[in-house]
Amino acid sequence: MEGAGQRGRFIAIEGIDGAGKGVQSRALVDWLRRLPLEVLHTREPGGAPGAEEIRQLLVTGAAARWDSMTELLLVYAARRNHLTQTIWPALAQGQWVVSDRFADSSRAFQGVAGGLGLAVVEQMHALVVGDFAPDLTIVLDLDPAVALARTERRGGAEDRFEKKGLSYQTRVREGFRELALRSPQTHLLIDAAQSMEQVTSALLEAVAERLQLQQERA
Repeated sequence: MEGAGQRGRFIAIEGIDGAGKGVQSRALVDWLRRLPLEVLHTREPGGAPGAEEIRQLLVTGAAARWDSMTELLLVYAARRNHLTQTIWPALAQGQWVVSDRFADSSRAFQGVAGGLGLAVVEQMHALVVGDFAPDLTIVLDLDPAVALARTERRGGAEDRFEKKGLSYQTRVREGFRELALRSPQTHLLIDAAQSMEQVTSALLEAVAERLQLQQERA
């Protein structure tokens, strides 16, 4: 662990539902801990007690339960709680933070697929989050039909966004791709159609290169 008082780094794993974010974020966390680094693994919506309560409002129930603006308001209420209670304190203590989803999900889901537009999301983001952003955002890119088949096999009650269907998930994917391709200095776009092992290898290699971990830990 580096000296106390040095800010840790923040990595967000993004992608459509079923792209493999959970598996790959756990693989990344395990690898970082072996370097060794002190790493906090978290998620959105959620990651703090209040945010986890809001999560249940967002990811369960009927697809039409909320409109896009209500979703955005709920997401940013959860995100503020997540930041103040979990992410910012961990970074201030020098921990690294890996989050399964962050602000690009709002941009892709509510901004692009939900029709609010990126400008509206950015206004909300500036108000709630300010200029804080991940050091690196990794987007796992996968055909929405394949991703939805995965989520159907997985089952569970947290399927509200999957219920919005293929057309919606296709727009979400387009949103993520647009965000990654327009900001290559802060984003990595990884083909998640490869085998799980291939995706993990590509992800770890890219993170090591971008954040100079091999050099720092040599």
